[in-house]
Amino acid sequence: MERKKFLLLDIDYITENDRAVIRLFGKLRGETNKSIIAKDKNFKPYIYVLPSNEIEECINELRELNIKKIERVRKKDVGIIKEFLKVTLKHPQDVPKLREKIWNLNSVESVREHDIPFYRRYLIDNGLFPMSEVEVQGQCMNPTFNFDNEPCIFQIDGEPQPLASGLPDLKVLSFDIEACNPKGMPQENKDPIIMISFSSNQGLRKVYSTKSSSFDFVEVLKDETELLKKFVETIKSENPDIITGYNTDVFDFPYIRDRAARLGVKLDLSVDGSELKFMRRGFANSAVVKGRIHVDLYPSMRRYLQLDRYTLERVYLEIFDEEKKDINGDEIHGCWVEEGDKLEELFEYSLDDAVAVTKIGEEMIPLIMALTRLVGQPLFDVTRMATGQQVEWYLIRKAYEYGDIVPNKPSNARISNRKRIEGGYVKDPVKGLHENVVYFDFRSLYPSIIISKNVSPDTLIDECDEEDCYIAPEVGFKFLKNPIGFVPSVIGNVLKERVKIKSRMKESTDPREQHVLDVQQEALKRLANSMYGVYGFIRFRWYCLECADSITAWGRDFIKKTMEKSEKNGFKPIYADTDGFYATYDSSHE
Repeated sequence: MERKKFLLLDIDYITENDRAVIRLFGKLRGETNKSIIAKDKNFKPYIYVLPSNEIEECINELRELNIKKIERVRKKDVGIIKEFLKVTLKHPQDVPKLREKIWNLNSVESVREHDIPFYRRYLIDNGLFPMSEVEVQGQCMNPTFNFDNEPCIFQIDGEPQPLASGLPDLKVLSFDIEACNPKGMPQENKDPIIMISFSSNQGLRKVYSTKSSSFDFVEVLKDETELLKKFVETIKSENPDIITGYNTDVFDFPYIRDRAARLGVKLDLSVDGSELKFMRRGFANSAVVKGRIHVDLYPSMRRYLQLDRYTLERVYLEIFDEEKKDINGDEIHGCWVEEGDKLEELFEYSLDDAVAVTKIGEEMIPLIMALTRLVGQPLFDVTRMATGQQVEWYLIRKAYEYGDIVPNKPSNARISNRKRIEGGYVKDPVKGLHENVVYFDFRSLYPSIIISKNVSPDTLIDECDEEDCYIAPEVGFKFLKNPIGFVPSVIGNVLKERVKIKSRMKESTDPREQHVLDVQQEALKRLANSMYGVYGFIRFRWYCLECADSITAWGRDFIKKTMEKSEKNGFKPIYADTDGFYATYDSSHE
């Protein structure tokens, strides 16, 4: 029996001999750039069943469906402790097969947590966090793995153990392709890739092309087939933890896939030797390289920056306040065929694209890693989640820790019946030029309301004595003061953790530690500020119209009362929006 410690990068599952096998992809601690694929055959999928009446009757009906294991468990369901049946199945594919059959049994009221993917369930139940370290015991099945970047295939014996660790230093490889068409947008069915540029945070700067150059960073290859093979070879030899690009889900990787298919080039880029794949994430297909995390920075920039447009050049200018080299798409063909100085300029532009992606990644990836460690799901998934989805998966993990049953996703019929809430208070601006302007800002207004007023579906109550509950203004909904609700408890802990981290930042004299702590507190801030809106998001598992209406009602009440108080003290409000207002000050009031 041996032990291995590694940084957990990614996770999936495969089927071997009709058994679901979890695979943990990582980088081994203490062994430079060596990969590991740790396999766990022991974890089984399960769902929860809520009996409608007699629990024994429900158990007997379930046994007729050839179910592997049935256990009685007590879990909280919107604050109420209920007795559920934990139903363990043989394979994750049995969940969708048996879900409807189980739900249709006369003795079953509902089926819960059937829509949590198997690999995500594994992370939650084992307390594992991607971008953190893990220790496993068992046996490496290929002792020769130290040769030729072959990963250690490790068979896990027992449960994996999470280890405390700081934000890791990852090897990041960025790439960009160029293809051209004399009439406009290149078409993969006829226009070849003419160059591929690489940049890494380890110092690599390289452009591969089918035309030569005077630049040392350019290497010439005889044709497009060799160019694509070099693309594969470079990724394998560099063995990066993260592959980054800009709009690579939509353009670069699909273009490479289609050109490689036409030319018969195998894109076996993954750590396990498998080829490039695409899977649905959100509204688009995403390129998957197993064991390496593909991060398309384009959607992240749209999420984190408010810009008029999101070209690579515009984003680079916004972040670094400097312009990068740019060539319009319709000029690339001209540069390619004219050669000479124009071609040299195109080589510079291509490399500059890859370098720009690396630099943007160095700014953004630490924040994405910190969010990944909070949400507790793979970085590949987190970068493609909307903010509300990140909050939801954070709450799903917390529900498991708290012993709560997770609400099911709403059906389309339920979504269509859900109402949208009234927003925050807005005062139209007073026209004209103003001086002596001050701004009153409520720090973390909505999260603070959720915590201070204990706003949560499990504390919502129809009737209670006034001294025992908080009553929302305007709407009149009531929330028990005790016990603390699920969501207020979670948000409260997030804000407390952020305060602790900010205190450590002030005490630290190490610039590196200060930067890491700053990234962590920023991730907590983003998570907390996103939580208030999800009560009113119609697709949210914890959707609650009464909660959402109450939060905004208290928000409107606080801002109106504060504006009234400010007027008594010589201020004149001129504009208000949601969680703050602008006012002018009349010094003659003193």
